[in-house]
Amino acid sequence: MGIIRTSFSLMVGTLCGIYIAQNYNVPNIRKLANSGLLMAKHVEETYRKPKTKSQDDDDAALK
Repeated sequence: MGIIRTSFSLMVGTLCGIYIAQNYNVPNIRKLANSGLLMAKHVEETYRKPKTKSQDDDDAALK
């Protein structure tokens, strides 16, 4: 009885998901996440503090 109850809820959830995806305008989550990461990267590069001269010297000494 337990396997029928769990598989029933899985099947109902799958069928509801298929119905919603076909009949409603559902956004593509992967595309949305990639565009969000791209925007975050752009903001980080734009507003990052510039390196000081002492940090540049330290980086050169490590190489």
